[in-house]
Parts: sequence; C-alpha cells; structure tokens
Amino acid sequence: MDIGIGLPNTVPGATGASLLDWARRADRAGFSSLATIGALDYPGYEELTLFAAAGAVTERIRFMSNVLIAPLRSAAELAKQAASVDQLTGGRLTLGLSIGWRASDYALAERDYRSRGRRFDAQLRDLRAALDGEPFDGGSRPVVPPSVQAPIPIVIGGTSDAAVRRVVEFGAGWSAGGAPIEATKAMIDRVRTAWQRAGRDGEPRFVALAYFGLGDTLERSRAYLLDYYAPMGDMAAVVADGALRSPEAIRDALAAFADVGIHEVILDPTVADPDQVDRLADVVL
Repeated sequence: MDIGIGLPNTVPGATGASLLDWARRADRAGFSSLATIGALDYPGYEELTLFAAAGAVTERIRFMSNVLIAPLRSAAELAKQAASVDQLTGGRLTLGLSIGWRASDYALAERDYRSRGRRFDAQLRDLRAALDGEPFDGGSRPVVPPSVQAPIPIVIGGTSDAAVRRVVEFGAGWSAGGAPIEATKAMIDRVRTAWQRAGRDGEPRFVALAYFGLGDTLERSRAYLLDYYAPMGDMAAVVADGALRSPEAIRDALAAFADVGIHEVILDPTVADPDQVDRLADVVL
C-alpha cells in the first residue's frame, strides 16, 4: 500500500516558502503523493497552482487533488489547468474530483448548488474529451496543451450511486475521503462490483484520507479541524477528535486500510510545521 502525505494548503500558518519546503521534504522522504484538500469558502492555497510550484522543486513524487470541487470551474478551464500542471510536473498529476458539500462554495463561485451533480456529469464527459486532445464543445481545435500522461488519471469522490457510476464511466478509481473504515469497505465492494459488471479491465484504484498531527500539537490540530468543518455542526468535533495523533494510532489505521483493500492512504496534516513531514516519515516509511 502506498503512503502519501497531504500539503497543508488550508492549514493556518502555511506560507509559500513553508509549503515548498514541505514538498521538498516529502519528495526526499519517499512518500508516494502530495495531496490537497480544498474549499473556496475557506482561507487557503489553490490546489493546481500549488502543484505547479511544488513540481518545480521536486523530482518524483506525484500530486493528487483529494478532492478538487470540479463544478466550481468550467470544464474548459479545469482541463487547461490540469493539462498545464501535468506538463509542468512531467506527468505526475492525478485529478481527484467531486461535487463538494459546502453550499457557500457555490455561492462564491456564482454557480447553482442544486444542479451540481448534473453539471459534474457533463463536465466529466467534456473534461475527458479535452484531456484526450479532442476539440472542446464543437470547437475547431483542442484547448489544452498535450498531456504527458495518456490519460491523466481521474479519481472520483463521493458515496452516492451517482459517484459509483461516475467512477465506472469516467474514472480510474475512487477516493474515500475521510470516511470510516466500515463505510469505506462497503463502498469499495460497490465500486468493484459495478466496475466488473461494466466490463472494465483491471481494478479501480482506491484512495483514502486520514488526518494526523504528531508531537505537541493537539490544541492547534483540533482547533483547525473544528474550524474547517464548522459548517457540519456536531460532526466537526467527531472529525477533530478522530485525527491520528500517535505513532500507534497511525500504524493501526494503516493496517485497517490495507485490510479493506485501499491502494494508497493520504495522511493529511492538521498543523503546518514542515517538521511534521519528517516526524511522519519516521513512523510510516
């Protein structure tokens, strides 16, 4: 099972310099991926911009948006951004995409929240075609530079029937986000069954996320998660209290994810200090 690490792109205290330091350390340590989370209605660094910068200071680590809220952008805009990052990083991008849950994100983007699922379906069709080098929406020429990867992998987030269908129709795999192990296992079974029934070759890739904070960071770690997930009400405390804050808790969680068939776990930071990269590497690599 691959072990990736998140970039603290939404964590208070992160600076441009510290994010690039974080990326260098993760690359040297041997983590499989650098990942981001994202919300428009929350202070933080935009995901694909950060990947382009991190790609310039790293050599081998992959980049994954886990997940980027796709319907906040036009399909043409997202395709151009993704293909640009893929070129600039030498083919190291995985697009993790979903529809999100914050209505406030859609209000800020001036997009309709209620139709986001239908918009995402249309967007995935257009995005796949554009990234394959086809003219966009009947245009006379492609809108994106050629991708290094053919195709750029797309991993879909969400737990609905529509999410399962999207994985099978458009994706290379599924992101569990921070779902509990039991729910993750059930969704993996659903995706695998649908994948096989559709006659897709091979197996979908399964990715999960777990929050962590090591050392004397409990107060800052918990405060960040309570703030980020405040729109969820009481569930914010559940998320904040569920973060992994000891080497034993991290190792136990990784073993549980491996048991249910996860291919890659992203350990996502809750404090922005770059020494968290080294602390985590000592535990898991």
